[in-house]
Amino acid sequence: MTPLPVRREAVSDQLYAVLRDRILGGTLPPGAPLTAERDLAAEFGVNRHAVREAVKRLQQARLIEVSHGGRTLVLDWRRTAGLDLAIGIAGADSGPSIAELTRDALEMRVCVGADAARLCALRCSDHAASRIMESAGRYAVRGPDLTELGEADVAWWRLIVEGSGNIAYLLAFNSLVTGAVPVAQAPDALRADELLDVEAHLRLGTLIAAREADAAERLARELLSRSVPTTAPEAVN
Repeated sequence: MTPLPVRREAVSDQLYAVLRDRILGGTLPPGAPLTAERDLAAEFGVNRHAVREAVKRLQQARLIEVSHGGRTLVLDWRRTAGLDLAIGIAGADSGPSIAELTRDALEMRVCVGADAARLCALRCSDHAASRIMESAGRYAVRGPDLTELGEADVAWWRLIVEGSGNIAYLLAFNSLVTGAVPVAQAPDALRADELLDVEAHLRLGTLIAAREADAAERLARELLSRSVPTTAPEAVN
């Protein structure tokens, strides 16, 4: 068998990506045994240390499981993998496309943001509420450049998510805004209706400060939903 062309730098990373793609694409279906280390080493023309490192990453991503008998079996990633898997699959040759992942991430952003606004209204301190109002005021004088508004929007939402007191929401927010999941790749034009509505941002800050949790949740959901495409956005690449 002719070894596949694999660049020598970060060999284990490349091998991990290839095996991940095979799992996502179904070439290695759930329940199937992972190809033996010696066979993978021969197929890719790499040493077994690189193979072991790649397999270790697959296990950490909960894409495979080492059974009691020593066999390594492929798991159903839709049932076992976590959000961290999104840090690479947008560029995979198989599995969800970048456009699909972007849409899905924007939908998750609506759910996290709406409930974070509700919890923030219930839980945040008066000082935190004041900071949110001040940040909304600063947002009001930004723009109309969408990139500038987007940066201000992230800073404002961070205060709201922090004010919710929910660590899981905060970690999800970090993943969304740093590009670990591809919401950060959404084109500014897609989010224009949301970002340019300064009045809604100010009103949401007021609702949080007034402790009107249900109204804050409804407005946050409506505002964030404007950036969610009805179909996967073709412009995202």
